Amino acid sequence: MHAPLAPTGSTDILAIANAPVLWLCVAGVFGVIVVQSLIFLRAVRRAAPSVQMTPGDIKTSFRSGAVSAIGPSLAIALVAVALLALFGAPAVLSRIGLIGSAAYDVSAAGIAAGTMEARLGDGSYTQSVFAVAFFAMSIGGAMWMIATLILTPLLRRGDTKVRAINPAAMAIVPAAALIGAFACLGFTELPKSGTHVVTFAVSAAVMALSLLLAKALGKSWLREWGLGISIVAALGAAFLTSAG
Repeated sequence: MHAPLAPTGSTDILAIANAPVLWLCVAGVFGVIVVQSLIFLRAVRRAAPSVQMTPGDIKTSFRSGAVSAIGPSLAIALVAVALLALFGAPAVLSRIGLIGSAAYDVSAAGIAAGTMEARLGDGSYTQSVFAVAFFAMSIGGAMWMIATLILTPLLRRGDTKVRAINPAAMAIVPAAALIGAFACLGFTELPKSGTHVVTFAVSAAVMALSLLLAKALGKSWLREWGLGISIVAALGAAFLTSAG
């Protein structure tokens, strides 16, 4: 067996973590995202008439998406700020800032550092360790993109075949998949503590109440802001429960 790589180099991580070349890479990533967003926006407007969506419906859907992203984005921003000193701004922006999975990225970086008998943040965390950790974080994200590029055309063919057999099925399957995915994520947190249970229950109750009030009062903005309101209510419940 080969001995694990030893950490070498300076411990001044930010000297290379904020290198200009990394900033250029981040700018390129954000540029791609902007172009993709414009392409998606154009595709939505082009496909809207075929699914009987009006321009008003399009604006409402984009507004709802923007509002729903506020809560999760705030959580990611707080985590990103805490990790700036550990990984530097370019790495945080390109990984946690875009992917949003701080748990995965920190775990990947920690495992990569461990292969060099180093730990994140202490005296063994040198520039060479940072380079290996950043590579591990990036290659993991790259595999998701590659899988998407390969699987998306295959899934599109399956979607076309299912729609030809039963169009109603493809109206139900995506909604069921989303409900199942988020329910799985939520129920996974419940066994951790009573605070998690209270937070889950409060967020679900507030979201349900928002939807019921939106329907009863005819206030569509309640439906659009429902996720943001439920997140704020859940955060408040978690704070009060843990403080008590």
